[in-house]
Amino acid sequence: MNTLTALASAAFGSTVYLTAFSAVKWLNQLNPKAKVVGLMVTGLVVCAVIGLIVIASKSVVAGFIVGAVLTPPVHRTLQRRKQVAGS
Repeated sequence: MNTLTALASAAFGSTVYLTAFSAVKWLNQLNPKAKVVGLMVTGLVVCAVIGLIVIASKSVVAGFIVGAVLTPPVHRTLQRRKQVAGS
C-alpha cells in the first residue's frame, strides 16, 4: 500500500464528505421540488465518485474510507467549538 496515495485519497474522501454536507445543507433551504432533485443529483454524484474509487487501487479505497469516516466526527467537534466560542 502506498502511504502517500492513501493520505491523498483520505483528504479527497474528507473533501467529498464536506462538499456533500454543504450541498445538502444548502438544498434544505430550497423549495421541496428543487430539494428532491438536488438530493438525487448529489446522491448520484457521490455514488459515481465511490464507483470510480472502487475501480482504483486498494490504497486509494482504504484512504478514501479513512478520510470519509474520520471527517464527520472531527467536523462536528469543530462546529461545536465555534458555537461555544461564539457564545
